[in-house]
Amino acid sequence: MKHSERFNTLVDAARTRVKETDVAAVYARQSTGDKLHLIDVREESEWDAGHLPGAIHVGKGIIERDIEAHIDDLDAEIILYCGGGFRSLLAADTLTQMGYRNVISMDGGYHGWNEAGHPVVETNDD
Repeated sequence: MKHSERFNTLVDAARTRVKETDVAAVYARQSTGDKLHLIDVREESEWDAGHLPGAIHVGKGIIERDIEAHIDDLDAEIILYCGGGFRSLLAADTLTQMGYRNVISMDGGYHGWNEAGHPVVETNDD
């Protein structure tokens, strides 16, 4: 998807302030049993279509309001992901501004996870 110049400028600025990781590193940590605070910031319909095992859903539109109900430890490691890595980067920047000190955005997001063939949780249409 082609993004606007202003959006790309915003993302590039956030990238200078936010730590990033990649799909391979997150998968490796999950595979070794690391306990991760993994948060999917995508829209609810995207979450319903499939998400990473062990993730919780706190959409980008409400993360500032709801994050403390899920994670109140400002030093907790929090890994955010979205579809490709842009929304999670912006959300991570916001959480950092709120005082969270160990927030990481997963570059590649759900699409990169899927392309790598890693397992996903799919919602059944009952």
